[in-house]
Amino acid sequence: MKLCMFSPQGRHLTRGWPGRIEGDRVIQLAAQTLQSFFTGGGTAREHAEYALDEIELLPPVAHPPSVRDFYAFEAHVRNAYAHRGLDVPPEWYEQPVFYFSNPFAIFGPEADVPSPEGTQELDYELEVAAIVGADERIGGFTIMNDWSARDLQRQEMKVGLGPAKGKDFATSLGPIVVTPDEFDGSEAEMVARVNGEERSRGNLRDLHWPWERLLEQARLNTRLCAGDVLGSGTVGTGCILEHGDGRWLRPGDVVELEVEGLGILRNTVK
Repeated sequence: MKLCMFSPQGRHLTRGWPGRIEGDRVIQLAAQTLQSFFTGGGTAREHAEYALDEIELLPPVAHPPSVRDFYAFEAHVRNAYAHRGLDVPPEWYEQPVFYFSNPFAIFGPEADVPSPEGTQELDYELEVAAIVGADERIGGFTIMNDWSARDLQRQEMKVGLGPAKGKDFATSLGPIVVTPDEFDGSEAEMVARVNGEERSRGNLRDLHWPWERLLEQARLNTRLCAGDVLGSGTVGTGCILEHGDGRWLRPGDVVELEVEGLGILRNTVK
């Protein structure tokens, strides 16, 4: 099942309505949000239908209870450490690790994303995210862009904490959520483009830790809520940092992240 949050064009609904996508139509669901749809068992009465070209897609989860972003692609980890002249620490292979990001800085498809003050090294990150549904299980998958200010991140992480200000200004999610019966997260081609130029390509099958292991780690000693976001981390070569070419993002750049089966998440740097 393909799910979304949407607003009919011209209505400018801040929260929007949950919907089920069927071909070129969106069927409104009788739930307040996708979180409540999942909590209600993944079923709801259906209301009005809209053509896809008559609606605006919104963030599938506008205010997630939490955002955990894992570091689960070995190639990305290896490349990131190599830039600092280091090897991957053996502890990385012992358990999946993550950091908490800002649940109040979520952007949806086609949204303008502000470049944070003080950075000259703005980067995209090509990721997939699982959205937690009912009973602390995965309710569906979407595309995630973990925007990063590399110069801010580099400075703060010298202290031994973080990332913090290098990350918490923006995370993009969307355009839709696909339930595990249609997309199980095991394999999908992943591509990033800037202004139409392909800059990154990878595959979800290279994820070192399976999704169930990431889920298990996320709920260790705590509980997960419907709408929690679990990012995969960046696929190998899935960010400018790994390329090392200094072609950082600038205002006006259009970033497209495409994942086979999940669509295209497009944002413009403001």
